[in-house]
Amino acid sequence: MRSLKYVFILILSMIVMTGSIFAGTEKNIKKSFDVSYGGKLSLDSDLGSIKVNTSNSEVVEVEIKLYAKANDEDDAEEIFEDFDINFNHSGDNVKIDADYRKSKSWFGNWNNKLKVKFIITVPSNYNLDLSTSGGSISVSDIKGKVDAKTSGGSLEFAHVMGELNGKTSGGSISLDKCDGDVDVHTSGGSITIGEVKGRVFAKTSGGKISVEEVMGQIKASTSGGSISAAISKQPEADCELKTSGGSINVKLSNNINAYLDARTSGGSVDCDFPVTVRGKMKSNRLEGKINDGGPQLYFRTSGGSIIIREIN
Repeated sequence: MRSLKYVFILILSMIVMTGSIFAGTEKNIKKSFDVSYGGKLSLDSDLGSIKVNTSNSEVVEVEIKLYAKANDEDDAEEIFEDFDINFNHSGDNVKIDADYRKSKSWFGNWNNKLKVKFIITVPSNYNLDLSTSGGSISVSDIKGKVDAKTSGGSLEFAHVMGELNGKTSGGSISLDKCDGDVDVHTSGGSITIGEVKGRVFAKTSGGKISVEEVMGQIKASTSGGSISAAISKQPEADCELKTSGGSINVKLSNNINAYLDARTSGGSVDCDFPVTVRGKMKSNRLEGKINDGGPQLYFRTSGGSIIIREIN
């Protein structure tokens, strides 16, 4: 029995050693396309993270990094072949479709066998339509419309000069700066937004929302966290902040004209501004004009206080 035990240990050691030798294989794919400013990159992939950078060249450069967890090189090549990538270059536009033909081997753990990363450089003035089912998306320093959607990762944007639409089902969203309208949604994370010169629409079911500065209309809602926002310029339309699980902290420019309607079921309303109130005042409710009145500021929370401060 002891000899059989030693044989078993020896076989197991050989398997482990063999597995370490063929633990993974990498493959890189590179493509380059001549385009002009104002074109569009469309990317739709079943798998992988996406990172988009910009340059002053009128070229779209694509690098796709593939990493396969395989038993040997033949197995790795089969995994790579299952990831079908198609490129379409038409005029100033580039379209990439990546379809992963999900192997039924490895007990259905197809998504653990292949890791994909798209690293793409586009002209500084270009439009993006990005979609992935299995990774994060990052975009920085671009002038143009950006549409980004993922089912399994975070969204990260920096210095977008144009309209931005972002949606994720499984991660947080961060935006450093945007010169256009912003519309972002997540079902599983927080939303952090820097300076926005346009309108902001933000919604999450699982985290807090923070907007450093918005110079237009804002509508934000969350079921699982607090909301903080600064409105630095006169809004042209009604603003709405709603949460079921936290406080609302708002900073307003002292020359804003608005009609305040703030109510909470789980705290009090504290406001720096003199508000023209009709009827009986209540600690958990404040409704009336700020300065000369104007668009409605509609604030609602069931789980905290509402604090309204003046921007210094």
